[in-house]
Amino acid sequence: MDIIIRTATINDAEKVAKIKIEGWQTAYRGIIDDEFLDNMNLNEEIEKRKDNIKDGEDIIVAEFNNEIVGFCLYRNYIKDPESYPNADCEISSLYVKSSLKRKGIGTKLMQYVIQKLQNQGKTKMILGCLKGNYPSRAFYEKMGGKLLKKEKITFGNKEYEEVIYEYDIAKM
Repeated sequence: MDIIIRTATINDAEKVAKIKIEGWQTAYRGIIDDEFLDNMNLNEEIEKRKDNIKDGEDIIVAEFNNEIVGFCLYRNYIKDPESYPNADCEISSLYVKSSLKRKGIGTKLMQYVIQKLQNQGKTKMILGCLKGNYPSRAFYEKMGGKLLKKEKITFGNKEYEEVIYEYDIAKM
């Protein structure tokens, strides 16, 4: 597959939002309550992505045949440094269209981000994933993630368990 990785623009916000919602509704079905998944709001998600882009957060997209098929939101800092004192960067979102998973798109997105963060002198990256999302967990482990800890996260009115992976990107 000839995948192009590029920086997201405001014009990409709707496509990115749709990929995220479709990703959640597919990957988290049976893990997160159906009511929460079925009521994800596209307009709210579009506004969140626009805000991310306007605020200068780093979002990259993967394009195949001029169509956005995946994205990654990452930071060259830690949103919660007290909880992760050894980490200096993070991936907060990584999604690929469900129909195109296992075709190397997620790998290309992650490799791009890791390279970019390495070039900025970053050394330890974290990434969170719902504990029950075993296919994604297998991918993150294959990409070099080591289980750092488990913590609670809330969606809707319910608490779920999240696993946090750490990547020693200085040695990758």
